[in-house]
Amino acid sequence: MQEGAGLGKILSIQKGGKNVGSVKDLKVLSSPLDTSMGKGKFIFSDRYSVFDWGEMPDLIPQKGAALALIGAYFFELLEKEGFPTHYLGLEENGEAKKLDELTHSSSVMMVKLVRVILPPEREGIYDYGVYQGVQGNFLIPFEFIYRNSLPVNSSLRRRLEEGKVSLEELGLSRIPSSEENLPQPIIDVSTKLEEQDRYITWKEVLKTGILNEAEIASIKEWMREIDQCISREVGKIGLKNEDGKVELAFTPERELMVVDVVGTPDECRFTFQNYQMSKEIVREFYRKTKWYEEVKRAKEKSQIGWKGLVKEEPPRLPPQFLQLVSWLYQRIAIDLTEREWFTGVPSLSRIFQELSYFL
Repeated sequence: MQEGAGLGKILSIQKGGKNVGSVKDLKVLSSPLDTSMGKGKFIFSDRYSVFDWGEMPDLIPQKGAALALIGAYFFELLEKEGFPTHYLGLEENGEAKKLDELTHSSSVMMVKLVRVILPPEREGIYDYGVYQGVQGNFLIPFEFIYRNSLPVNSSLRRRLEEGKVSLEELGLSRIPSSEENLPQPIIDVSTKLEEQDRYITWKEVLKTGILNEAEIASIKEWMREIDQCISREVGKIGLKNEDGKVELAFTPERELMVVDVVGTPDECRFTFQNYQMSKEIVREFYRKTKWYEEVKRAKEKSQIGWKGLVKEEPPRLPPQFLQLVSWLYQRIAIDLTEREWFTGVPSLSRIFQELSYFL
């Protein structure tokens, strides 16, 4: 990390350096500057993370390649529909190539980079004043979520039941059933660059001064359209798009741009015949463990440094369950792109039948 001039800390690694994440790594080829984007590579790994814990004890075979392919599929589709993105292509033989140019799967995505400005934390409060005067070329420090339903483990359902958000705020007259489609998608927002992400209101977003009312309106419209795109495409292969998250950035000209990765089983909650068919199935496994109970209690005690309060280690996934999760990622990539990138992968319905024993 480097110190930016008057901008707080900027996640910017020296050329050739690597930023290691819990799920994917970033290799910076050229760093973003105040008025120009950089260039880098997302290296999708077979690691996974749940509940903000970081790297978990298992690797999910071929998960990284599957996520890269699915992400590329949706980036290319969104660009055709007029959405600017930071996607350049998947790497093959040192070059960025589009899906129809690839001869085999790739787990490396080449992307344009913007600045990541970290809000400093003081006694549990994050200072977003560091964004004042910053015009463009930065990651918007919020995560945007669309919701087409409120499944059993939906965080918004839990917040409604706990009284942390009201039906009136969401434009609802009652709490819908877990299998019911919402009359209109709910567009939710959370922080992105804090130790523990937290949900905030759109009024709080506006109060930070990072986005104005017109930009917030544009983001909400983008979210509805991106939601429709993902729902349409996964619907073709038998999946239902319950909810999903999207990250956005400003270009140097302060135009919106879709970044990170979008439309994958890690970013979205997909269901098949009302059963979870995304990373949520792994969360469901861990919700039954002692480790999760400690994580839950630790987060309730402190938003900062909560991991240090957890003494239990997360258990490994059962081998058969791990294989099925691996196949799930691969099958979604195969069915969406209509190319057999991987061999020996059962159909989605077969995977669902075997997973149902665990769910």
